[in-house]
Amino acid sequence: MSMSRDEIKEKVIDITCDQLKVSRDQVKNESAFVEDLGADSLDIAELVMEFEDEFDLEIPENEQGIRTVNAAVDFIYGKVNG
Repeated sequence: MSMSRDEIKEKVIDITCDQLKVSRDQVKNESAFVEDLGADSLDIAELVMEFEDEFDLEIPENEQGIRTVNAAVDFIYGKVNG
């Protein structure tokens, strides 16, 4: 399943808004999940699970330090199109 970076970004933003109860205009490429969007460790775990489900991939423990929207998009894009 190949997806464009923009398609992935839209889904990442949708999931982020949904999970963190933030509005779309709060979510920018450089937004950090914890510092900018108020996520805690449980929120991060839930985000990771949602990303894994949505994109049918596994994010290893050592990669769960994905801190920004852009980093998540980059990681997922590499996995989906890799």
